[in-house]
Amino acid sequence: MSAKTVTRADLAEAVYQEVGLSRNESADLVELVLEEISSSLIDGHNVKISSFGSFVVRQKGERIGRNPKTGEEVPIEPRRVVVFRPSQVLKERVSRRAKA
Repeated sequence: MSAKTVTRADLAEAVYQEVGLSRNESADLVELVLEEISSSLIDGHNVKISSFGSFVVRQKGERIGRNPKTGEEVPIEPRRVVVFRPSQVLKERVSRRAKA
């Protein structure tokens, strides 16, 4: 299985190929969409993209962690994290592709 990573440039190129915008307009569109998603998450909102999945902001509480090298206990501060939950449609598409 290939470990190719899709980059912003790859997304912009796909928009350019599929939609027919110029390369600069395609890159701007990709940046705008990613910025909108980021801004919404920063503001604490969840982002749901139909047939793709949801980005959910979760609050993690304070807890005690351990340094694996020394075994020393270290407090981990409370923080917000982003969790991605794929839609059932995406799960099925990935599963079908893995079987092929």
